[in-house]
Amino acid sequence: MPFDKTVVVPLDPDATFDLVTRPDRLRRWQTVAARVDLQAGGEYRWTVVPGHSAAGTFREVVPGQRVVFGWGWEGDDELPPGASTVTVTLTPTAGGTEVRLVHDGLNAEQATRHAEGWNHYLDRLVVAAQTSDAGPDDWAAAPDPLDELSSAEATLAVVQRVLRGVTAEDMSRQTPCTEFTVAQLADHLVGSITALGGAAGATFDDDPGKPVEARIADLAQPALEAWRNRGLDGTVTLGTNNAPATVAAGILSIEFLIHAWDFAAATDRDVAVSEPLAEYVLALAHKIISPEGRKAVGFDDPVPVEHTSDAVTRLIAYTGRHPVPAA
Repeated sequence: MPFDKTVVVPLDPDATFDLVTRPDRLRRWQTVAARVDLQAGGEYRWTVVPGHSAAGTFREVVPGQRVVFGWGWEGDDELPPGASTVTVTLTPTAGGTEVRLVHDGLNAEQATRHAEGWNHYLDRLVVAAQTSDAGPDDWAAAPDPLDELSSAEATLAVVQRVLRGVTAEDMSRQTPCTEFTVAQLADHLVGSITALGGAAGATFDDDPGKPVEARIADLAQPALEAWRNRGLDGTVTLGTNNAPATVAAGILSIEFLIHAWDFAAATDRDVAVSEPLAEYVLALAHKIISPEGRKAVGFDDPVPVEHTSDAVTRLIAYTGRHPVPAA
């Protein structure tokens, strides 16, 4: 039972093709993270919302015209990766490009669920084509259930949104971390991602010359994919120490969300984060950031705030930052 829908976007076919295939474009409307080998026989993996990753193989790629790929979900026995087929056809039309998406190989129940998802994301595709970015995705804001890995994926989406607007001129700005400019904090976050992702078996190819959002996103994707493959059982090696896997994975959420706030404060931007997600990361911080380890990771003593403050404010204060930066 196929899903079949057409929308019109105000871009030419080549720009539209980029929007539906390139990881940096997909992050603007459909995915938290994306790995793409855009050729016939090449594989892809898209974390659409935290805890839910679609995967498959490209079957046909005609730039600017058509892309066909197998579709299914990791961990879904009824619709595993590649079990169905998505065909996206691009046709020039007055005012832009007609995008027709057909999803074949679904039973009635799957078609109903995927229709809801495709309608949601095709609407966001149109907005992204109109404004360059569809904005925060409500579906990715508060994963259910929340665990260390879905939280890491959700907080990655938060920091990526902040970094997407950071310019080359912003890189020399001072952050609330007195020892770091924006550029230096980005390097610090790169180090955290590669150390924590490496503990789960990820390998990396860092390019410091990339725009900062792309650099962080392109390192975080293999780190989180490695953690999904490994799982949260047992212990991992961090430096010269062994740590519970849940602790190592939990640090990712703390790093992503706290530094999202740091980047936003330094560049006069906002942090869009749901209260349930912020509460979860705050609980992780209380569990992971020990008094003796606080100085070792660069956190000052907690700053007092009202207990009725929102969770992000309490998290930032717990790490020794003043929740409202000085003007």
